[in-house]
This record gives sequence, C-alpha cells and structure tokens, in this order.
Amino acid sequence: MTAYPKHVIAFDDAATTPTETQIDDPAAVDTPYTSKSWRHFTNPTKGAIAGVWEAESHLERCQCDYDELCHILEGRVRLTDADGVCQEFGPGDSFVIAAGFSGTWENLTPVRKVFFVLS
Repeated sequence: MTAYPKHVIAFDDAATTPTETQIDDPAAVDTPYTSKSWRHFTNPTKGAIAGVWEAESHLERCQCDYDELCHILEGRVRLTDADGVCQEFGPGDSFVIAAGFSGTWENLTPVRKVFFVLS
C-alpha cells in the first residue's frame, strides 16, 4: 500500500471494498438495476461522501435534497428536469446536480463516475 500525505485520500486504493446496491422500487426506477459504490471518503459531520460509482443502464426518478459533483469516467447519462429540459454527459464531462433537482437520471449505457456529495 502506498503512503500518502496526511489528509490526502487517493481513489486508487484497491483495499476499498465496494458496496453493492440493488435498486428495484418501481416508483423510483423503470427496471431494477445494481450499482457499486467505492466510498473513499466520508465525513458525516459535514454530510460529505466521495468516491466512485458504477451502474448498468437504467432510468431513475430523482428528488435531490443534496448537492452532487459528478465526473463521468465511462458511459453516457441523460439528466431531464421536471420541465422536460435534458442534457447528456459523457466521458470527461463534469457537472453539479444542485439540491432541488427534480427529474430523471438515465444511464444510457453502463456508467462509471467519480462523485462528491454534500447533504
């Protein structure tokens, strides 16, 4: 294991065990899907979580009460707000979903992203 300066967390730590989650609530998703999340950093006092997330193709209805920075590593996503305005993002794209977003997140392909959530 590589040593890093104090208070520096690298996301390449192979020792981080992924959490696997099955999402199957028909009120939230079009079809059930499985995601994996490697949480490399958490700070419950500040409501912060950061890491890497991946999931197969799916569409999920969202009501976000948190801010999330996303950086797409692989795949394509489409975000559509409650007014029907949509935008697609792919590898290399970074964006923030601000608290209050209401709409859908759609993985058009399998997706892998880096995320940082503040709640």
